[in-house]
Amino acid sequence: MSEISYRKIAIDGLWKNNTSTVQLLGLCPLLACSNSVVNGLGLGLATTLALAASNAAVSVIRRQVPDTLRIPILVMIIAAIVSCIELVMHAYTYQLYQILGIFIPLIVTNCALLGRAEAFASKHPPLPSAFDGLMIGAGFTLVLVLLGSMRELLGNGTLFANMHLLLGETARNWTVTLPGYHKFLFFILPPGAFLCLGLVIAGKNVIDERLKARAQVEVAVTPAGGKRVRTTGHIA
Repeated sequence: MSEISYRKIAIDGLWKNNTSTVQLLGLCPLLACSNSVVNGLGLGLATTLALAASNAAVSVIRRQVPDTLRIPILVMIIAAIVSCIELVMHAYTYQLYQILGIFIPLIVTNCALLGRAEAFASKHPPLPSAFDGLMIGAGFTLVLVLLGSMRELLGNGTLFANMHLLLGETARNWTVTLPGYHKFLFFILPPGAFLCLGLVIAGKNVIDERLKARAQVEVAVTPAGGKRVRTTGHIA
């Protein structure tokens, strides 16, 4: 694949085809585990690793899998990879694993994993497939961290609290606290998650509309006078 294709994969995964703000997939873990930055980052990294590994594995065996057994085999591959990730988290980030609870094994049921394995990895070589999974996971992680930041800051008045659960003792003192701020429980509860996600999606739509409007306005330089003329859709 060319460099332009990799660029398109990155833009689609991070922005244009983001699973959280465009496709609205994986909303259950997105809303449930985004009440703090560390929770969102932990789940996002686990999902990203599962996406990249499952896409690569599916791509490697794509020509050996018969169509009649493709979906069950894809599910088994994803489940095996998620189980390995769960065991690693259980060993090295046990407290965070307990906080995230059932949402780690439930990564298997995230439609984004099966969807990318079916739509992309089963039709492309391993390297582009792994990169596609990495970018889709990164887009999901960015939304998780953004929601976690909003909800943690508005709900608890803190930011980056308990980061040592994921990054070790060096991150224990990373907590930023708003002085004199009273906790706003609404943003920690599920209604607050829906509200914050709605604001994120609305903000993305506003940015997309402005980019679209800017793209429709071209600045052309006339050959004779060298003046810049604003045109819409044609060159003056």
